[in-house]
Amino acid sequence: MNLNKLILVPCLFLAASASAQVYNIDASHTYPSFEADHMGLSFWRGKFTKSSGKIVLDRQSKTGGSVEIAIDASTVDFGHAKMNEKARGDEMFNVAKFPIISYKSTALKYEGERLVAVDGEMTMLGITKPLSLTLTHFKCVIHPLHKREVCGADAHGRFDRSDFGMNIGLPRFSPEIKLAIQVEGIKAD
Repeated sequence: MNLNKLILVPCLFLAASASAQVYNIDASHTYPSFEADHMGLSFWRGKFTKSSGKIVLDRQSKTGGSVEIAIDASTVDFGHAKMNEKARGDEMFNVAKFPIISYKSTALKYEGERLVAVDGEMTMLGITKPLSLTLTHFKCVIHPLHKREVCGADAHGRFDRSDFGMNIGLPRFSPEIKLAIQVEGIKAD
């Protein structure tokens, strides 16, 4: 399955602001990961190894911009082959029916020129719910190899998986999911 053929993430241009900059997600440096309580005994952690998208930053306006990320659900990886197979099945991510998990921002929050939070909506298993992300790290530099600006961040959020219809193991397993996303975006030409 070619992710590029499945996902057409539109590039959002902010006509009102000449200061807006577009960054393409660097899939080789972007990994959405998660952890979930395993009966109070331990935390199971996993990640997705394929994602794509665009980020538009308008650091001068301190209000503008957007984030759109598409995650290939079939790339879920717990580091455990049997768990990966189960997670791709219809009781969990149901990748045959819902191959993409998406996130679209509704508002970006800045402190000065530093992005600190993103409010948005996540669509998983065909259900869309609000999801806010807090950025614990945000930095932009001229990358020595790319010779153009690259921005990186660590984003964190929490959601209840049962809100999306993922009810396997309830109530033994907590429905709360902790989400962490390491993301890097390369400034578009």
